[in-house]
Order: sequence, then structure tokens, then C-alpha cells
Amino acid sequence: MTVTRPARLTGAALCAALALIAAVWILKDLAALGSPSDLAWYWAGDHHFLIRGRSTTSLTDPVLLAVSVATAVAALRSRHAASALAATGTVTLAVRLPGLWASDSGALVTALLELGLAAGLIVTAAVGRRPAAAYEPPPTRPRTGPAVAAGVLLAAGAVVLALWELYWATELPLEITVDRFIGGRSVIKAALAPPPGWLSLVLLSLYGTAAVSAFLRARHSRAFGLLAGAFLTLGGLAEVARTVRYELVGHLGDIPTAERLGVLTAFLGLLSGAAVLVLLAGRGAPATAPGPHPVAGMPPPAPPYPPPPGW
Repeated sequence: MTVTRPARLTGAALCAALALIAAVWILKDLAALGSPSDLAWYWAGDHHFLIRGRSTTSLTDPVLLAVSVATAVAALRSRHAASALAATGTVTLAVRLPGLWASDSGALVTALLELGLAAGLIVTAAVGRRPAAAYEPPPTRPRTGPAVAAGVLLAAGAVVLALWELYWATELPLEITVDRFIGGRSVIKAALAPPPGWLSLVLLSLYGTAAVSAFLRARHSRAFGLLAGAFLTLGGLAEVARTVRYELVGHLGDIPTAERLGVLTAFLGLLSGAAVLVLLAGRGAPATAPGPHPVAGMPPPAPPYPPPPGW
């Protein structure tokens, strides 16, 4: 299956709108905090700059911005962008859903806009598909070795994330545990940020789906795997930067066990995410085009010209 040109243009426009919304909020935060480095440290979890202003965005926003731009480019360049459109729409929909019950009016309006755009991406990916012509090469599957390796790393990331959520559920009071998933006064976060427990559930589902797809070498595994790898990499990078800033790496023996495991998890996430991106961004396995084989010495049939409507 491929995506029609009108659907690809529509998907690219929807992704551009998502990227624009994220960029506007990020620029607003830059004006409030006054320094790109301060905003970057805020995204990494260092909130010592709150005296100069509060950030509305979180680390999720630059990730969604980058993903939206990459998906828009993919939609313009490839007939096989349906999985990228669906993956971006699904994750955006899941991440922004808690904004519907946010107390901040800006977060509510942003959630409504982005939920509508994300739903449009999913519909566009589903409705805009068409059967591939005989002369069109099908989307390639990832090679077996890199796909299995990426699946193992993503499954490990899902397991580690689930274990951390179980740990916090046993360490924190019930009220705070519930607030971590649905939002509440006990959770201090940026206005646009999803509750931390909710985000963990979204990422757990994403990592698990991407891991299974990679093990099966499904044609959509690259889109979901690269998206999962982006979240895993940037989340790990933020944690590593924060641990280095507070000089925790050189004092592993002096900090509590939970913080020590947190430092190790940060490095594991960064390395695993970067490896997933490298493994799934490579060239896929050769695919045999569908349809009858050409007669020896005869070239394959040329595409129709002019192209039919919706091509």
C-alpha cells in the first residue's frame, strides 16, 4: 500500500501545523526564561530558574516538534509515509489527551488544537492509502539482525520503565501515585507536560509496540521504532546531562541505591536509544516488487502519464 499525493500533502500540512504550535510555545518560553541554556536545563529537570519565569513546555515538546518536522518531510518525499503519519498522530494524541482536563486555559486550547490535528493525521494515513502499482517498489522491511537488536533494546527500555513505575507506586503515597497518572496539585510540572505517570504509560506502549514490530520485521516497524528511539534517546540525554551537572557520576558510591540506579538507567536509555536510531535508520532488506516478472531483455512497464487523479 502507498499513500496518494493529496493525502501526503495533507499529512505534511497537518505535521507543519503541529510543529508550528510547538515552536510558538518554545519561543514563548525562551522569552520568559531569557536563555536557551536555561530552557534546555529546565527540560532536563533542573528547575532552579523558576525565579525568572516558569516554563510552559517540557522535554516532550521539542521531541514532538522534531518528530512532526521529520514526518512532514517523509510525507513529501515518500509514497510509503502512512506508517509515519499514523505513528506521529497516535503518539501526539496520547500525549496531549491529559490537556483536556488541565486547569491552564492555554494548555486546554493547545490540547484541543493538537488533538484535532493528530486525529487528522490518523484519518489521513488510513483514508489516503491506495494499492501499489506493479512497477512501484514496495516499502522495505528492516534487516533481520538490526531489527532483532533494536527490538531487544526497545523491550529492555519498556521493562526498565515499567520497573521504575512499580517502584514509585510502592514508595509514594496513594494520592501522589494517582496524581502522577491523572494530574493533580501534588505533581509539579510544566503546563503543557503530561502527568509523569501518564507519559510513562504512553512510552511503555510505544516501546512495546515498536519492539514487537521490530521482532516481526513489519513494514511499519521503522516508523514506530525511530519514534520510540527518539524519545528514549532524548530522555536519556536529559537525565545524563542532569546527573553530570550535579556531579553524581563521580559519587556513585555515596548516593542512595535508587539514585545510583537512576544514573545507570539514564546512560542505558541514552545508549539504547541512539543504537535503535542507528539500527533502524539503515537501508532495509531488498524487496521484490509485486506483479509479474518482466520478460528477459524487456524493461518494466512505465508509469502512467499523465498520472490519474489522486496519484
